[in-house]
Amino acid sequence: MKLPMAPSAPPPAPLELYDVPALQAEVRELARERDAVILAHNYQLPEIQDVADYVGDSLGLSQQAARARASTIAFCGVHFMAETASILCPDKTVLIADLDAGCSLADAITPEQLRAWQAEHPGAITVMYVNTTAAVKALTDYCVTSSNAVSVVEHILREHGPKTEILFGPDMFLGAYVERRTGRSLHVWDGECHVHAGIRPRDIEQVRAAHPGADFLIHPECGCSTSVMEYAASGDIAGDDVHMLSTGGMLKYAGQAKPGATAIVATEVGMLHPLREAAPDTRFVAANERAACTYMKMITLPKLRDSLRDATYEVKVPADVAERARVPIERMVAIS
Repeated sequence: MKLPMAPSAPPPAPLELYDVPALQAEVRELARERDAVILAHNYQLPEIQDVADYVGDSLGLSQQAARARASTIAFCGVHFMAETASILCPDKTVLIADLDAGCSLADAITPEQLRAWQAEHPGAITVMYVNTTAAVKALTDYCVTSSNAVSVVEHILREHGPKTEILFGPDMFLGAYVERRTGRSLHVWDGECHVHAGIRPRDIEQVRAAHPGADFLIHPECGCSTSVMEYAASGDIAGDDVHMLSTGGMLKYAGQAKPGATAIVATEVGMLHPLREAAPDTRFVAANERAACTYMKMITLPKLRDSLRDATYEVKVPADVAERARVPIERMVAIS
């Protein structure tokens, strides 16, 4: 299966240091004037994270959007995340600073492909990662994030029976992780996040050699997740040192990390910023320093400023799609 890749255009030139505080102050003032709350994903640029009212993973951002009191949500993430905010908050204005900030994983399955897959398995329950378009969510029974995928599948098996047939997509690495944790075989879609899939076993081998004894923080989407679990099973890595975590789970780890410890982080490199902020005395090392999402990095302070100032780039999900897509999202939030 040929998956879409991030655009190859070079990232925006870095801001001069003296520009950042002034731009951040301008963004905060515009947010106040617009009655806007700024939500940012953990993979955003550091200067975006630092200006946000809330920084978190997909689940946390969904929860924050659902309870937001502001009339406008300025979403600093990728397009499907802004769509989710629009679904949960139909009465609010949802802005994204760049409409082209997409997601290779969300593009890995279309509504037409999902309908065809469902037709092959009538009666199966459809579980889709939140990293999907609103149109795909509208065909879904339950949404999940990396932090709650296991608990949602376990809930389905309790409620619908242990032999329930489940379609899980679109991330094949997360699907394999859920199968290992639940001991249940699922029908798993052959999709991937191009960034996480690019973190390979050889990266782990090299970083292990450079940092012996370090903990491993592994996102379940990573292409290295299976090999790390095999290392742990064989005793090459102490099982207690391997942590399969969502980005939110990684932040919880940082809050309990021992000063002076080293942790290898296998996820998008933007995650290093909030981890280092949360635990400055812990050394966090990227499993692959090139694991940067071009789409996430498309959101910049000047673009955020312009979007707030001009109220441009609104994301609005059609009412009929939003009504159907809201059901699996609300189930996800409720189970969490």
